[in-house]
Amino acid sequence: MASIGIIGAGQIGRAIATALARHDIEATLANSRGPESLADIVAALGPSITAGTVEEAAARAIVFVAVNWSKLPAALAGLPDFGGRIVVDANNPIEAPLFKPVDLGSRSSSEVVGDLVPGARVVKAFNHLRPDLVAGDPASDGGRRVLFYSGDDARAKTEIGAMIDRLGFFGIDLGPLALGSRLVQFPGGPLPALNLVKFG
Repeated sequence: MASIGIIGAGQIGRAIATALARHDIEATLANSRGPESLADIVAALGPSITAGTVEEAAARAIVFVAVNWSKLPAALAGLPDFGGRIVVDANNPIEAPLFKPVDLGSRSSSEVVGDLVPGARVVKAFNHLRPDLVAGDPASDGGRRVLFYSGDDARAKTEIGAMIDRLGFFGIDLGPLALGSRLVQFPGGPLPALNLVKFG
Protein backbone atom coordinates (compact mmCIF):
# COMPACT_ATOMS: atom_id res chain seq x y z
CA MET A 1 0.00 0.00 0.00
CA ALA A 2 1.09 3.59 -0.63
CA SER A 3 2.77 5.43 2.23
CA ILE A 4 0.37 7.44 4.39
CA GLY A 5 0.68 10.66 6.37
CA ILE A 6 -1.86 12.31 8.67
CA ILE A 7 -1.62 16.05 9.38
CA GLY A 8 -3.66 16.77 12.47
CA ALA A 9 -3.85 14.74 15.67
CA GLY A 10 -7.21 15.90 16.96
CA GLN A 11 -10.28 13.70 17.16
CA ILE A 12 -10.57 13.01 13.42
CA GLY A 13 -6.84 12.56 12.83
CA ARG A 14 -6.58 10.12 15.72
CA ALA A 15 -9.71 8.28 14.54
CA ILE A 16 -8.19 7.79 11.08
CA ALA A 17 -4.94 6.61 12.65
CA THR A 18 -6.90 4.17 14.83
CA ALA A 19 -8.69 2.71 11.81
CA LEU A 20 -5.37 2.25 9.99
CA ALA A 21 -3.68 0.75 13.07
CA ARG A 22 -6.43 -1.85 13.43
CA HIS A 23 -5.34 -3.22 10.06
CA ASP A 24 -1.60 -2.81 10.73
CA ILE A 25 -1.34 -0.14 8.03
CA GLU A 26 1.67 2.10 8.55
CA ALA A 27 1.18 5.86 8.79
CA THR A 28 3.01 8.95 10.04
CA LEU A 29 0.97 11.18 12.39
CA ALA A 30 1.92 14.84 12.73
CA ASN A 31 0.72 18.00 14.45
CA SER A 32 1.88 21.57 14.93
CA ARG A 33 3.59 20.82 18.25
CA GLY A 34 6.08 18.29 16.95
CA PRO A 35 6.61 14.52 17.18
CA GLU A 36 7.53 14.54 20.86
CA SER A 37 4.06 15.74 21.80
CA LEU A 38 2.56 12.65 20.13
CA ALA A 39 4.60 10.03 21.98
CA ASP A 40 1.76 8.84 24.24
CA ILE A 41 -0.78 8.86 21.40
CA VAL A 42 1.27 6.75 18.99
CA ALA A 43 2.26 4.38 21.80
CA ALA A 44 -1.42 3.73 22.45
CA LEU A 45 -2.24 3.32 18.76
CA GLY A 46 0.32 0.59 18.16
CA PRO A 47 3.52 -0.03 16.20
CA SER A 48 2.18 0.77 12.72
CA ILE A 49 1.63 4.45 13.61
CA THR A 50 4.69 6.65 14.12
CA ALA A 51 5.05 10.32 15.01
CA GLY A 52 6.67 12.69 12.57
CA THR A 53 6.90 16.29 11.50
CA VAL A 54 4.27 17.92 9.32
CA GLU A 55 6.82 17.95 6.51
CA GLU A 56 7.39 14.19 6.88
CA ALA A 57 3.66 13.43 6.89
CA ALA A 58 3.11 15.72 3.88
CA ALA A 59 5.77 13.87 1.89
CA ARG A 60 3.81 10.59 1.88
CA ALA A 61 1.93 9.33 -1.17
CA ILE A 62 -1.46 9.75 0.52
CA VAL A 63 -1.86 12.61 2.99
CA PHE A 64 -4.89 12.98 5.25
CA VAL A 65 -5.52 16.54 6.42
CA ALA A 66 -7.67 16.87 9.55
CA VAL A 67 -7.01 20.24 11.17
CA ASN A 68 -9.22 22.84 12.87
CA TRP A 69 -10.50 25.05 10.06
CA SER A 70 -8.92 28.31 11.28
CA LYS A 71 -5.54 26.59 11.63
CA LEU A 72 -5.48 25.02 8.15
CA PRO A 73 -3.54 27.80 6.38
CA ALA A 74 -0.80 27.78 9.03
CA ALA A 75 -0.67 23.97 9.14
CA LEU A 76 -0.13 23.70 5.39
CA ALA A 77 1.98 26.83 4.86
CA GLY A 78 5.42 26.40 3.35
CA LEU A 79 4.95 22.82 2.19
CA PRO A 80 6.36 21.99 -1.25
CA ASP A 81 4.11 21.31 -4.23
CA PHE A 82 2.37 17.97 -3.78
CA GLY A 83 3.36 16.86 -7.28
CA GLY A 84 0.26 14.81 -8.01
CA ARG A 85 0.13 13.03 -4.67
CA ILE A 86 -3.25 12.47 -3.01
CA VAL A 87 -4.59 14.71 -0.26
CA VAL A 88 -7.66 13.46 1.59
CA ASP A 89 -9.63 16.44 2.85
CA ALA A 90 -11.24 15.35 6.14
CA ASN A 91 -12.09 18.88 7.28
CA ASN A 92 -15.30 20.78 7.94
CA PRO A 93 -15.60 24.60 7.96
CA ILE A 94 -16.77 24.78 11.56
CA GLU A 95 -15.10 24.69 14.96
CA ALA A 96 -15.81 24.04 18.61
CA PRO A 97 -16.82 25.51 20.97
CA LEU A 98 -19.18 27.84 19.11
CA PHE A 99 -19.74 25.65 16.01
CA LYS A 100 -20.34 28.77 13.97
CA PRO A 101 -20.22 28.07 10.22
CA VAL A 102 -17.47 29.75 8.24
CA ASP A 103 -18.73 31.86 5.34
CA LEU A 104 -17.09 30.44 2.22
CA GLY A 105 -19.24 32.34 -0.25
CA SER A 106 -20.13 30.09 -3.16
CA ARG A 107 -17.16 27.76 -2.68
CA SER A 108 -17.09 24.35 -1.07
CA SER A 109 -14.66 23.72 1.75
CA SER A 110 -12.74 21.26 -0.43
CA GLU A 111 -12.19 23.94 -3.06
CA VAL A 112 -10.67 26.13 -0.35
CA VAL A 113 -8.48 23.26 0.88
CA GLY A 114 -7.39 22.57 -2.71
CA ASP A 115 -5.88 26.06 -2.89
CA LEU A 116 -3.77 25.27 0.19
CA VAL A 117 -2.29 22.06 -1.27
CA PRO A 118 -0.97 23.00 -4.72
CA GLY A 119 -0.32 20.08 -7.03
CA ALA A 120 -2.44 17.66 -4.98
CA ARG A 121 -5.18 15.39 -6.24
CA VAL A 122 -7.85 16.14 -3.61
CA VAL A 123 -10.34 13.54 -2.42
CA LYS A 124 -13.02 14.47 0.10
CA ALA A 125 -13.58 11.69 2.66
CA PHE A 126 -13.66 10.77 6.37
CA ASN A 127 -15.23 14.10 7.41
CA HIS A 128 -18.91 13.17 7.60
CA LEU A 129 -18.84 10.46 10.29
CA ARG A 130 -18.40 11.08 14.01
CA PRO A 131 -14.82 10.28 15.10
CA ASP A 132 -15.96 7.32 17.21
CA LEU A 133 -17.57 5.76 14.11
CA VAL A 134 -14.42 6.27 12.02
CA ALA A 135 -12.33 4.69 14.79
CA GLY A 136 -14.81 1.93 15.61
CA ASP A 137 -15.55 -1.39 13.95
CA PRO A 138 -17.29 -0.68 10.60
CA ALA A 139 -19.15 -4.01 10.95
CA SER A 140 -20.41 -3.40 14.49
CA ASP A 141 -24.02 -2.97 13.36
CA GLY A 142 -24.08 -6.17 11.36
CA GLY A 143 -23.30 -4.73 7.94
CA ARG A 144 -20.61 -2.38 6.65
CA ARG A 145 -20.67 1.26 7.67
CA VAL A 146 -20.95 3.60 4.68
CA LEU A 147 -18.15 6.07 3.99
CA PHE A 148 -18.65 8.63 1.21
CA TYR A 149 -15.88 10.03 -0.96
CA SER A 150 -15.61 12.36 -3.94
CA GLY A 151 -12.97 13.88 -6.17
CA ASP A 152 -12.06 14.93 -9.69
CA ASP A 153 -9.24 12.45 -10.32
CA ALA A 154 -10.49 8.94 -11.10
CA ARG A 155 -7.24 7.18 -10.13
CA ALA A 156 -7.04 9.02 -6.82
CA LYS A 157 -10.62 8.04 -6.02
CA THR A 158 -9.87 4.43 -6.93
CA GLU A 159 -6.96 4.39 -4.46
CA ILE A 160 -8.99 5.93 -1.65
CA GLY A 161 -11.95 3.67 -2.44
CA ALA A 162 -9.64 0.65 -2.13
CA MET A 163 -8.36 1.92 1.22
CA ILE A 164 -11.91 2.47 2.48
CA ASP A 165 -12.72 -1.11 1.49
CA ARG A 166 -9.60 -2.47 3.19
CA LEU A 167 -10.59 -0.67 6.39
CA GLY A 168 -13.91 -2.53 6.29
CA PHE A 169 -16.17 0.35 5.27
CA PHE A 170 -18.52 0.38 2.30
CA GLY A 171 -17.39 3.26 0.09
CA ILE A 172 -19.81 5.24 -2.06
CA ASP A 173 -18.42 7.54 -4.75
CA LEU A 174 -20.39 10.81 -4.80
CA GLY A 175 -18.82 12.02 -8.03
CA PRO A 176 -16.80 15.17 -8.67
CA LEU A 177 -15.47 17.30 -5.84
CA ALA A 178 -17.71 20.32 -6.47
CA LEU A 179 -20.80 18.13 -6.08
CA GLY A 180 -19.77 15.41 -3.65
CA SER A 181 -17.95 17.61 -1.17
CA ARG A 182 -21.03 19.79 -0.75
CA LEU A 183 -23.20 16.76 0.01
CA VAL A 184 -20.98 15.73 2.93
CA GLN A 185 -19.87 19.17 4.10
CA PHE A 186 -20.84 20.07 7.64
CA PRO A 187 -22.78 22.27 8.05
CA GLY A 188 -25.03 22.49 5.01
CA GLY A 189 -24.82 19.10 3.36
CA PRO A 190 -27.54 16.46 3.77
CA LEU A 191 -25.20 13.54 4.57
CA PRO A 192 -23.02 14.50 7.59
CA ALA A 193 -23.51 12.50 10.79
CA LEU A 194 -25.70 9.88 9.10
CA ASN A 195 -24.64 6.45 10.34
CA LEU A 196 -25.63 4.43 7.27
CA VAL A 197 -24.93 0.71 7.05
CA LYS A 198 -24.84 -1.47 3.91
CA PHE A 199 -26.27 -4.96 4.41
CA GLY A 200 -25.69 -7.88 2.08
